[in-house]
Amino acid sequence: MDIKMIIEILAVIFGAYVIGSIPTGYIVVKLFTGQDIRMIGSGSTGATNVKRVMGKKWFFIVLLLDAFKGALPVILSYLFAASFKEIGLLPVLAAVFAILGHSKSIFLKFTGGKSVASGVGTLLALNWQAGLLIAFIWAVVTWFSRYVSLGSIVALALAPVIMWFLNSPAAYIVYAFFAAVYVIYLHRENIKRLIAGNENKVR
Repeated sequence: MDIKMIIEILAVIFGAYVIGSIPTGYIVVKLFTGQDIRMIGSGSTGATNVKRVMGKKWFFIVLLLDAFKGALPVILSYLFAASFKEIGLLPVLAAVFAILGHSKSIFLKFTGGKSVASGVGTLLALNWQAGLLIAFIWAVVTWFSRYVSLGSIVALALAPVIMWFLNSPAAYIVYAFFAAVYVIYLHRENIKRLIAGNENKVR
């Protein structure tokens, strides 16, 4: 491995983590209400918690911003990082560190959201057909169950299967499995509330 490859790997990791760390939900709520989203509701900086403060319109705005934040590092790694292109390593590294940045933001003392929208954004950038199908499953399950958490868990759990079914590269399937495990782990308290029957409904 030459110095150019090492620099590219480090640049992708650092850039993806910083972009992922941009706390969109926190910024929106702070800018328009002066409140700290981490002190409200679940304490998450994600779109669902933003909805509790600012309503449905801002739920969708933050959702799209977080998805874009996840997709951007992956797209940039495609465009500007030449090393390991044949196995898709750098886009996968970008995806991993983007969702880590969202949930453990360097700008918020390593707090953040649950990486659902940013995770779907990374999957869209890796394989847009798989990403759209995962987003569709999330929307359908969320709509009929009225639980955002359940929609997130089901959609991400199916992500590696969908990636495999669509003949994605092995590295993308492995990433989808990692993203599924990580997002479900971040939803462990939601899972307990779902089982107990006291999880908050989206409407």
